Amino acid sequence: MASVLVPLAPGCEEIEAVTVIDILRRAGIEVTTAGLASGAVRASRGTVLLPDVTLDEALKKDYDMVVLPGGMPGSEHLNNDSRVIALLQRMAAAGKFVTAICAAPMALHAAGVLHNKRATSYPGVLDELPGSHVYLEDAVVVDGNIATSRGPGTAMDFALTLVELLAGKAKRDAVEAQLQRPKTH
Repeated sequence: MASVLVPLAPGCEEIEAVTVIDILRRAGIEVTTAGLASGAVRASRGTVLLPDVTLDEALKKDYDMVVLPGGMPGSEHLNNDSRVIALLQRMAAAGKFVTAICAAPMALHAAGVLHNKRATSYPGVLDELPGSHVYLEDAVVVDGNIATSRGPGTAMDFALTLVELLAGKAKRDAVEAQLQRPKTH
């Protein structure tokens, strides 16, 4: 079974975090949520999230994918956390999936994993950062082992894409059918 780490920072976007966690778990994928510090995490709109473990504890294990929820100031907290940056670099170097949505792709940029990659983000984030990445305005962009998405409104498409990357198109289609969503792909 594939395993995914979702770091939760104070001020993260709850729609993005919870949608990804929920959809991946519906697909039978093991998801570990990890707070940057111990205790509950207050998200950007005041929702309180209770991580499974602390990031330090989570980092004792290997994962097939890391997913960074966006939101502010959550994305800045991820971007400024040396453990997160080192994790992104290790996972990208190992060919594992490194993914982020909304403003969180700024951490992928800071980790140097977007070099010569196509990516997207919330407007005003990646498109304004210097670098060799190619900025696109698509809802979800996958380039090799890097996946990025625009924001809260694209969270469902992003999460379903992550299911497809880890478990295949048939599993994505099965999960999506259970959601009663109109077919969009």
